[in-house]
Amino acid sequence: MDLSWHIHLASTSKALRCKPSSGGHICTPESIPWLQNVNRISEPKLIKETENYMVTLIHMSQDVLASLRNAILTYDEDAAKAAAEQAVKTKVDPMTAIRSLSGAISEVGERFHRQEIFLPHVVMAADAMQAAVDIIHQSMSSEEVSKSTLGTIVVGTVEGDLHDIGKNIVMMMLVSAGFEVVDLGRDVKVDDFIRRANEVKADMIAVSCLMTTTMPYQREVVEELKRLNLRDKFKVIIGGGPVTQGWADAIGADGYGEDAYAAVDVAKRLLVT
Repeated sequence: MDLSWHIHLASTSKALRCKPSSGGHICTPESIPWLQNVNRISEPKLIKETENYMVTLIHMSQDVLASLRNAILTYDEDAAKAAAEQAVKTKVDPMTAIRSLSGAISEVGERFHRQEIFLPHVVMAADAMQAAVDIIHQSMSSEEVSKSTLGTIVVGTVEGDLHDIGKNIVMMMLVSAGFEVVDLGRDVKVDDFIRRANEVKADMIAVSCLMTTTMPYQREVVEELKRLNLRDKFKVIIGGGPVTQGWADAIGADGYGEDAYAAVDVAKRLLVT
């Protein structure tokens, strides 16, 4: 019978492998500090030390995640950076850290939607989250960073429309929710929406306008995608002051966001679920 066995720690992908010997168990503790210089250790002590170590790691992880969340909810960028650096230092799972940040920013968005806080609070929370995410991303591979995003969205205000405050708020909320956002700015031509979406391999095109006279350009984006046989390649959501769900249905858009919070909810529904 092979009596060898493994103990897996939550903080590492490596396994601690121990084999029975005349003196107890011979272990190879490659990444576990408290076993660095240990050659032989009895099985009961090994199990107890491992349990203690795992409990310590769990408590440290919970403290760091709580600090990340609290930093966003208090709009504190410096605290968010410090918590993110601690997360990297203590090897908290990056995806778990980012999910904690996303949960906090979602709560900020809900507070804004309920008019409990104002736009400056959302801006500060978003800045704090982005600063933390940037630090966490530094400890991740490009593949891991790619997997951590919910999707890529090209955002812009249509041609002839120079209003971009609403668009900027939506963009900020999308970034905070975990999407990668490419900002095309304002006065964007229909062809530029599609060209850029192709270039960055976007999943969605978000088209904003604030004037009734520029609303037809939202329809043109959808129609041009159809003409180029690209309609199935990109989801299209629209928004802006004069825009309604009825207009979105009429032009064949995939979604409509009444405000920034709703836009994020629609994007998640279309791309994530």
